[in-house]
Amino acid sequence: MNSTSPTGSVVRLAYGRSGLDLRLPIPATIIRPCHAPPLADARGSLRGALQKPGSGPALRDLVPAGARVGVSICDVTRPFPGALVLPVLLDEIPGAAVTVFIATGTHRASTAEELVRMLGASTLGRVEVVQHDAFALADHREVCSIGASGQPALIDRRFLDQDVRITLGFIEPHFFAGFSGGPKMVAPGLASIDTVIELHSASRIADPRATFGILDGNPVHEAIEQVASAVDIAFALDVSLDAEKRITDVFAGRPWDAHRAGCEAVRATAMVPIDEPFDIVVTTNSGYPLDLNLYQTVKGICAAAEILRPGGAILVASECSDGLPDHGRYRALLASYAGPAEYLRALESGEVRTHDQWQVQKQALVLERARVMVHASGLGDDALRAAWFEPVADLAAALRRLAEDHGPDCRVAVLPEGPQTIAYLA
Repeated sequence: MNSTSPTGSVVRLAYGRSGLDLRLPIPATIIRPCHAPPLADARGSLRGALQKPGSGPALRDLVPAGARVGVSICDVTRPFPGALVLPVLLDEIPGAAVTVFIATGTHRASTAEELVRMLGASTLGRVEVVQHDAFALADHREVCSIGASGQPALIDRRFLDQDVRITLGFIEPHFFAGFSGGPKMVAPGLASIDTVIELHSASRIADPRATFGILDGNPVHEAIEQVASAVDIAFALDVSLDAEKRITDVFAGRPWDAHRAGCEAVRATAMVPIDEPFDIVVTTNSGYPLDLNLYQTVKGICAAAEILRPGGAILVASECSDGLPDHGRYRALLASYAGPAEYLRALESGEVRTHDQWQVQKQALVLERARVMVHASGLGDDALRAAWFEPVADLAAALRRLAEDHGPDCRVAVLPEGPQTIAYLA
């Protein structure tokens, strides 16, 4: 949904938990998703989807009495409403022994406080919780070989050892996998580090089809789906959310039918065609928890880059309360190279093959053709400069200066909800 806001109008940006107001110094095109309305009875809709899914049998018909059930669920960096969804699911399979697997991928484990927020205190009293660790290689088992590389794909053996396996996800456009949710709850969510690196190889990430909204022909998605298909998932449930993180729709049933149906619905609401590119794009990373750190903020930057002309500028508002973060290899990779060009050369030569290389690769590809300025109250100026970005204290003032540099015909767009809205050149 596009609208034009005049000079002096205020746009509320998704930033942290509370948001951030930007008073526009010049007119701008505001681009938002056309969110479906929130479900009037989310619990009732969830229950209905579990009992009468879009494809395949009802969940309770797939779970024998006393079965061990593994449920893969998003980690703290995703706004999946687990505290709402899980009690409904548990009530459908009351005789099961349920273990919730936090699909961290290569992210850090959630804190005790975060688990309460994510799952709900009552749920924590009814289930066992396993936080996946991609680096604990002994906790994984091979399920298949990945594509032409033939590299073994390893998935958390504790999930594989369950009698029944279920995935719960949140669908939004994803900057190199096409869409989130669905098979990503298996891989990279529950995959070993070597498997994650192979799924996110430099050649796959560099493919122009590895971008928002593309599944067919996307080498990242196809490798992920191949691995996930080698794991017998009995039932999948994905949701779509609005800007307030309320459920707008539920897609459930046979993998990966439910995910495909959800992706098509989200494509229709979250992806917006644009006739011509902009000189300046203001973006966010959709607020907390998606803007928890700078690593995740690369998604919002990539969303802005989709509609930016070469040589343009991106202004980013992302709180980054968890810093860069400290865990992972993101910080070390940034510190090891003088800038984007040097890093991309090292990647092409095969010098780099490590955890988090893909995020730095996507960042570097944008920085090769755009100026990127970041406002992040959770990070100091030196940290932002070390990450190859320009720090910004006052967004409105920075936008005014950039507009003056680009001249009187400057075109400005604002993505208040960041990668919740994926604009693309038609």
